[in-house]
Parts: sequence; structure tokens; C-alpha cells
Amino acid sequence: MPIFGIMTNFWKGFFASLISPEVMPSAFKVAVVVGSVLFAINHGKALMAGQMNGDRWLSVALTYVVPYFVNAHGQYVVKKRRT
Repeated sequence: MPIFGIMTNFWKGFFASLISPEVMPSAFKVAVVVGSVLFAINHGKALMAGQMNGDRWLSVALTYVVPYFVNAHGQYVVKKRRT
């Protein structure tokens, strides 16, 4: 199988795992905990000072989305290696 086909299959499986009932609960918990810690570190002062703007809120969204994706990726890779 050409490398492109292998990567295509990987990405299809990864994106499917993002909404998998097996992956979502723990990925969500990690995203909430890690995202909240990062939110407090990166945006807490601005929030308290009332300086949150659209760009900051976009950054906040990514602060929660990235840990979710990283955790889901880790779970997907581990599952893939075991099969």
C-alpha cells in the first residue's frame, strides 16, 4: 500500500476516534482539566481585568480543543498498535 493510502487510513481512523464513545469520555475529562489549568495560566489575568476580546476567546477555545485532540490521538495510536 502506498504511503498516501496508509496516511489516509490513519487520518480517517483518527477523525472517527474523535467522536468514538470509547474515546470521548476520557478525552473530554482531560480537556476540561488541562484546558482549565492552561486557561487560568494564560488568560486568568485578562479575564479578571475584563480584557477578554474575540481573539482571546478563540485562543480559549483552542486551549480546550488541543488537549482533547492530543488525548484522542494517544488513545487512537495505542489502540491501533494493539491490533
